[in-house]
Amino acid sequence: MNSSQAQALRSKWHKTKLLLPHRGIKPFVPDTRKYTKANLKSMLEKYGMVYVKPERGTFGKGVMRVEQEGQRFAYQHEEKRLEFKNVEALYASLSKKTGKKSYLIQKGIHLLRHQKRYFDIRVMVQRNAKGPWESTGIIGRLGHPRKIVTNYHSGGKPMALAELLKSHLPESKQAELIKKLNALGITIATQLQKTYPNFRQIGVDIGLDRTFTPWIIEVNTKPDPYIFNQLKDKSMYRKVLSYWRLANEKSKATVPSKDKNKDQEKNKNKEDKVKNKKIDSKKAKSA
Repeated sequence: MNSSQAQALRSKWHKTKLLLPHRGIKPFVPDTRKYTKANLKSMLEKYGMVYVKPERGTFGKGVMRVEQEGQRFAYQHEEKRLEFKNVEALYASLSKKTGKKSYLIQKGIHLLRHQKRYFDIRVMVQRNAKGPWESTGIIGRLGHPRKIVTNYHSGGKPMALAELLKSHLPESKQAELIKKLNALGITIATQLQKTYPNFRQIGVDIGLDRTFTPWIIEVNTKPDPYIFNQLKDKSMYRKVLSYWRLANEKSKATVPSKDKNKDQEKNKNKEDKVKNKKIDSKKAKSA
């Protein structure tokens, strides 16, 4: 994968557009639009709560939850919550946070809770040594009690998914749900692979609402394997890590080094010079 492809895959907007054409994925992609005043106003009117997030960003940094209740507006960033009397004041304050960076607005999902704290799910999907995709790990991420994101680097707590789901679903229903989430993860990887055939792993962040609908919050193409080490049972972590190492080995083999690129460019220039000399000599003879 070259640098321009890697840049494209870091764009949440680009990845969303790649997923939407797939009929089996589209119903689980929350309404996502570019951050503008008009989009903010219309989406708040439609959903009541949205998330404003950087188009390119990691670890939940810069994510803000924005709400409208009647004619009152508010947003939360990190642990701070601000309230406003109108959408103009809200937008002005948000825009100070976004600056000149590209941001997106995403339909807000009312996530399930565990002990009054929101949680979501990371599904790890990786290619095995023979090439096919496998769902190698699934883990819950319990959000910090005073924050709106669940990322480990923002104070979230990785936990066994069964522990988070036990107050919501019986074990038999949990197994059905996990099977569905794993299958969705593989479908997403297969869809992205149509455009980017060389990448070998993704981490799909999924939020469950009160109807247990799996909403695709984000697809991470550089997923952290080490959150799985937080589980007591290390078998899942060992598998994820072994596939992660395999992916890194394969990527080194498929991505040319800078020196190799320079050598190729030098060789091409030499070939062009030789061709030009031949052309010049032919012209001289004909003259």
